[in-house]
Amino acid sequence: MTSRMDRSPLFQLTLARIRGFFREPSAVFWTFAFPVLLTIALGIAFRSRPPEPVRTAVEAGPGAEAVRATLAAGRDVTADVMAEGDARAALRTGRVSIVVVPGAPPTYRYDPTRPESRLARAVVDDLVQRAAGRADALPVADQRLTEPGARYVDFLVPGLVGMNIMSAGMWGIGWVIVEDRQKKLLRRMVATPMRRSEYLLSFVIVRVLFLLLEVPVLVGFGVVAFGVPLRGSLAALGAVSVLGALAFAGLGLLVASRAKNTQTASGLMNLVMMPMFVLSGVFFSVENFPGAFQPLVRVLPLTALNDGLRAVMNEGAGLVALWPKLALLLAVSLLSFASALKLFRWS
Repeated sequence: MTSRMDRSPLFQLTLARIRGFFREPSAVFWTFAFPVLLTIALGIAFRSRPPEPVRTAVEAGPGAEAVRATLAAGRDVTADVMAEGDARAALRTGRVSIVVVPGAPPTYRYDPTRPESRLARAVVDDLVQRAAGRADALPVADQRLTEPGARYVDFLVPGLVGMNIMSAGMWGIGWVIVEDRQKKLLRRMVATPMRRSEYLLSFVIVRVLFLLLEVPVLVGFGVVAFGVPLRGSLAALGAVSVLGALAFAGLGLLVASRAKNTQTASGLMNLVMMPMFVLSGVFFSVENFPGAFQPLVRVLPLTALNDGLRAVMNEGAGLVALWPKLALLLAVSLLSFASALKLFRWS
């Protein structure tokens, strides 16, 4: 005799989603393997290492060799003598950050809009001034720190986790629904004994179940491979991740509620996700944007998700400290699911 759960449309739909997912090797790769490979590539690229030397060109002419020797004496500077045309080309193409023209006084050619050029100007001028006899009026001491939580890879891994939660929620739900609608499969489901809410909720449940595998794999890999800290509790990390998954599952359902074909769905999903890829601090801090943009940036669900993940992992924040971010994700979840339920059409 079959149990009541076995006869439940929601249970059967959820089970079918799980089976269908694992029968698609590409879906498994993009959900589990690709984020790990991306973390490996970016983690290696931005691992802790000595700072890049300041690349400098010295324009050929009287006194060029003396200036080159002065700059080369700095441990963080590389300097080469170049003809004027070659030096300008190297600066224009980014092969050097600054060009020094010997003379009395020497001239610095650089682009002030490039951060590396502004840094190069300060480093080069310090070496030139010291060679001319300048001494510090006030001695200072340097204390150089490199610790887990302050490195770029520690900033990057939570952002990649958030990006994966968003992408899986949007593409893994929205694309599947629209593809079934385009193939006329949804019309057949109208005759089955299930409600619209059960059909949509099955996607949300499966998304949360897969999250229980995705987040431990990504976070665990970051901790083991790169020493990324996990200072907060697993409960706080789980709460932020689950609410993030619910928010983007709801947005995925909303995008797919009326789209007739995959081309339309793809455009709508990119319209929703691309601003968050750029503005929500996946690869760099949202503080880089002007103050006028901050109100918009702060209400984006991916910003709340990324900030919450970083607060838990790098700062050890608890649920009480995270309540504004959790409230925003919960609000997005409820509003998007309710809207999707109202707007959804089988055909």
